[in-house]
Amino acid sequence: MSIPKVFISYSHDSQEHKQWVLEFATRLRNSGVDAILDQWELQPGDDLPHFMERNLASSDRVLMICTERYVEKANSGSGGVGYEKMIVTADLLRTIDSNKVVPLIRQSGTHETPTFLRSKLFIDFSSDDQNEFSFDELIRTLHGAPLFVKPAVGNSPFTSVVKNPPERQGDAILELMKVAVSIFERQNADYIDYSKVRSNINVSRLMLDVLIEQAKKEGLITQAPAKHLILTTKGKQYALFHKIIS
Repeated sequence: MSIPKVFISYSHDSQEHKQWVLEFATRLRNSGVDAILDQWELQPGDDLPHFMERNLASSDRVLMICTERYVEKANSGSGGVGYEKMIVTADLLRTIDSNKVVPLIRQSGTHETPTFLRSKLFIDFSSDDQNEFSFDELIRTLHGAPLFVKPAVGNSPFTSVVKNPPERQGDAILELMKVAVSIFERQNADYIDYSKVRSNINVSRLMLDVLIEQAKKEGLITQAPAKHLILTTKGKQYALFHKIIS
């Protein structure tokens, strides 16, 4: 499996916050994520904008740790946070449905994100006693391993009317098949005598011949010499399906 690469964007609010971010990034790397953090990558004299541009472009995800100070800087466009926001915003405009940016809330009593991220779902790291759950959710997201997998769609519990048509009054083909099956069931021969069908069905000879031709086209019967009728396998299935015979 490929190793996900993430860029950590945060504001240097305090030494305590920088230490939290450092420990957070270390834990990400220990969990199979290539976390990019300025505290490891930059030395005095390095080009800060180049570092941001290069790593923001090459990362699979951008984790924005949203403290109150971070949100303020992002909205005002100030400092390194403002520059990172400008780069990320340009990327989001190219792919409006991008999920590249993941806001992480690290605040006290609020859940604010920069204005341009307000439509994004966030992960809450505000409460230390909930951090384990939040970290597990984040790691699963980065590795594409959700806790709950969407199940496959099963078969419909309902039978389509098209597949199970109701028995209609006046269905001439159905009436023909009822007579033919009734004769077939009362004899040992595989064929059905045309004359018996004619004497048992209440239609004219002309209409009977038309119905037989239609039933042949539908594959329900075939016709042998001497005008004998033979039920096909489909015809027998038709009879069972329409409950002509059980």
